[in-house]
Amino acid sequence: MSSKQHTLKAPISFSGKGLHTGLAVNMTVNPAKVGTGIVFRRTDLEGTPTVPALCEFVTDTSRGTTISRGTARVSTIEHVMSALWTLGVDNALIDIDAPETPIMDGSAREYAEKIIETGLVEQDAEREYYQVTEKMVYTIPEKGVAIIIYPDDVFSVSVHVDYNSKVIGNQYATLNPNDDYAGKIAPCRTFVFLHELEPLFKMNLIKGGDLDNAIVVVENPVSDEQLEHLKKIFNKQDIKITGGYLNNLELRANNELARHKLLDLLGDFALLGRRIKGRVWATRPGHFANTEFMKQMHATIRREGEKPRFKYDCRKAPLYDINKIRSMLPHRFPFLLIDRIFHLDEESVAGIKNVTFNEPFFTGHFPHEPVMPGVLIVEAMAQCSGILALGTVPDPENYSTYFLRIDDVRFKHKVVPGDTLQFEVHFSEPIRHGLAVASGKAFVGDKLVCEATMMAQIVKNQQPDKHE
Repeated sequence: MSSKQHTLKAPISFSGKGLHTGLAVNMTVNPAKVGTGIVFRRTDLEGTPTVPALCEFVTDTSRGTTISRGTARVSTIEHVMSALWTLGVDNALIDIDAPETPIMDGSAREYAEKIIETGLVEQDAEREYYQVTEKMVYTIPEKGVAIIIYPDDVFSVSVHVDYNSKVIGNQYATLNPNDDYAGKIAPCRTFVFLHELEPLFKMNLIKGGDLDNAIVVVENPVSDEQLEHLKKIFNKQDIKITGGYLNNLELRANNELARHKLLDLLGDFALLGRRIKGRVWATRPGHFANTEFMKQMHATIRREGEKPRFKYDCRKAPLYDINKIRSMLPHRFPFLLIDRIFHLDEESVAGIKNVTFNEPFFTGHFPHEPVMPGVLIVEAMAQCSGILALGTVPDPENYSTYFLRIDDVRFKHKVVPGDTLQFEVHFSEPIRHGLAVASGKAFVGDKLVCEATMMAQIVKNQQPDKHE
């Protein structure tokens, strides 16, 4: 799979009914810009509110995965998410006019077919990956549920289902790199046990369920009275039981149920918001376990993201000493706030500032409790981002960077005299029209003290900058 982000070449539309709501649904998957991720937009609600397809927005996992933010709520998203993510779509804006995606035939087959038919466009940004570095486990012992992921250089999944069913038996399904998802996994339909139907109807669910969009597993003999009741539920007179399945004369694979569980897992794992490099083994996975595991992984990523990526060694000569920094930035005392740059590549920069009691701002902030002002920590990060941005022009001494916006600023710990601040900044998206967007973090040792997203404009100086 390409390391670049992708979106669709053109919009694709689907219509159908929601599995649980029974409502008519129209849904259009639109191409989206770099860094959008997959976002649902409720076009039937005032203000067309959106909700990102991310695990932190999961609010319900009963018989499907539901995401919510504010007034925007969309349920049963796993099938379309599975098809989009597995077939390589990183960015999409999904317009939907109901609170649930269309169930189609109970699989992801039509989604996959239209994605492949439409094709993808490579975008000018790298994909984000989470590289699993150690074994991670999620279990629900009383239900026999276990999801384990091991370190690997590629993503693969193996699923095992065993419901103590004489009809289903033990089933296994796998998806390895370069496997045919569209032919092997996408056509596999959702399933339900016959004894689960009545409770689901009483819970006001599966209003859109019928024998054309679900496999119904029949474990025990069914009386004539029960059969008549089923005919009323499904409004069908030709209901019969064949080989342990209700009106399902031909499975699409002998392990179709395990393959569908794998399909669901792929859709739920997409809610991490970044692609995974690791080998997954799952036993009896379900939406709750899948999404809880993604929340666990998301928390791990956040913790790992709160530690420095680069190691500063004061014994090594810096890439940029203070004189080189002065030649690139116009800032001077008392506003030049970085002392060294020790890492620089096309996407990221790392630098340091040694904080001493002689800093002029400590005179008033505060005389008896010296604390570095948060705004100056952000300014120092911005100066690092200026070094990164100016590295993209051939004559950086003739350009300056100007703040346009600061977002998502968080201060986590105070910075005091004696601390060495380490800044790490990377581009959040490619530079366009002289606009640079970068994410920055500031550390003292391994402790994250501040983070922010910054936008700046690269502007050519009107007069030669003498940088005195």
